[in-house]
Amino acid sequence: MSDDDNNSDNGFEDTQGVDDGQYDSDNGSMTSNHDNNNDQLNNDPHVDVITDSGRHVPKADRITTKFLTKYERARVLGTRALQISMNAPVCVELAPGETDPLKIAMKELQEQKIPIIIRRYLPSGAHEDWAVNELTISDN
Repeated sequence: MSDDDNNSDNGFEDTQGVDDGQYDSDNGSMTSNHDNNNDQLNNDPHVDVITDSGRHVPKADRITTKFLTKYERARVLGTRALQISMNAPVCVELAPGETDPLKIAMKELQEQKIPIIIRRYLPSGAHEDWAVNELTISDN
């Protein structure tokens, strides 16, 4: 057996001690080399970098559908049922003995009284916010 066999890295690279940034003693923080790479990309005329991500689309300019999708419905019901199970205030009148959080959440959805806002992201990086009571809910 040679020394090479004893010191093999088993295919893993030793990254201990590798630092992706530098310590800035003036403000006591780390600066990242990744930020420097992004600055270089921003200055490159051949690279398009989208910097306007996260902008909000006003209600008048919305382009997504006014219908609640089955995926949004499932997430809203699950989220609201979890909130109700953790003693959040209920927004509808309950019948005596009605304690199932999912059924209560479904009743709130039918009456459009769920206090949740759905954020829909667009390919441009912008987003639209829809209150559940603004959306049309199918009977499925």
